[in-house]
Amino acid sequence: MKRKKYKIELLPLYLLMIFVLQKLKNRHMLHRTKSTSLSYLSFVLLAFLSLYSCKNIKNEDTKTKETSEIKTPEGMIWVTRKTFLQGAKETDKFAMPREKPAHLVTVDGFYIDATEVTNKQYTAFVDATKYVTVAERKIDWEEMKTQLPANTAKPHDSILQPGSLIFNKDVSAVADMNNYGQWWTWKIGANWKHPEGPDSNLEGKKNYPVVHIALEDALAYCKWAERRLPTESEWESAAQGTNSDAIFTWGNNATILNANANTWQGVFPTRNDSKDGFEFISPVKSYPPNSIGLYDMTGNVWEITSDLFNVNYYKEIDISKPLLNPKGANKSYSPSNPYQVENVMKGGSFLCHDSYCASFRISAKMGVAVDSGSDHMGFRTVATAEMLSKK
Repeated sequence: MKRKKYKIELLPLYLLMIFVLQKLKNRHMLHRTKSTSLSYLSFVLLAFLSLYSCKNIKNEDTKTKETSEIKTPEGMIWVTRKTFLQGAKETDKFAMPREKPAHLVTVDGFYIDATEVTNKQYTAFVDATKYVTVAERKIDWEEMKTQLPANTAKPHDSILQPGSLIFNKDVSAVADMNNYGQWWTWKIGANWKHPEGPDSNLEGKKNYPVVHIALEDALAYCKWAERRLPTESEWESAAQGTNSDAIFTWGNNATILNANANTWQGVFPTRNDSKDGFEFISPVKSYPPNSIGLYDMTGNVWEITSDLFNVNYYKEIDISKPLLNPKGANKSYSPSNPYQVENVMKGGSFLCHDSYCASFRISAKMGVAVDSGSDHMGFRTVATAEMLSKK
């Protein structure tokens, strides 16, 4: 039986902490942990495998004669088949345990959106289908409580209203950086059409990434557009562009971050100096593309992938040979959010800062509950030649 989706997403664990339990642990989503280094033996093995792959694995484009006759969809970029190093690079000082060990993967060629799906594109979808997003739907407490700790008290009905998470722009001081409830606000009436709450709208924001999108909402768009979400490996392949082992989408030079991505400068979360030109979310294509023409693969908004989030996944796979088109973990697992299934999201957002999450790196990833949305999370789609040939 198909499981119904409800807006538990719209009351993440920190809100339950605030409104219900008061003491639920913070999720890893905005919480850094210390990185650990690969052992010398592992490093040597990876180096050998990398050299071996460069000499013996041909990154042949999967555009066969039949594929080459397919017209590239408007707004999409072809990503050539290649073998590359997925996961944290040895020189990445911000790398987290869930990004290790780095391992070789081979990903077949595919098409990917040059930008995140925009408000204009999502409006066309909703106009055509009359789709109602998760953030706009009535909350069902009976369904919600099945995903919460036993005996969780029901919040007041005034709280159980359609809405979503927005960043609190008025934070002036933070007592505990582990309590991210201090800079996130549950905003009743916030959704993709009203990104900052019921009094906001999309005027002048047609070319901004659509936000407040849960997994179900992204999948509904994909079905309508005859696309799908990228796997984490496909996303990293696209982010690497013509590179194979870069830390950032532009290479390995961290000093040019502000010129290449919409992230946070200053003191997070109380002061953003906007050295990159934007204080918060920005229109797509506001920054230079990567080497193959993809925009905002770093910063602006997080991007949902099809992979399940499992903090142990990389440690459990066989890295003795390149993985071919991996689809991610078989099950979701996060000790900081044990009650909900999470998907991998990639790319970081306008809130990323090196003092906190530092997720402006290709290997960085976090988990998001499959029915969660916020004002710093969106998505982009992919299509394979096989998918397009069936049209």
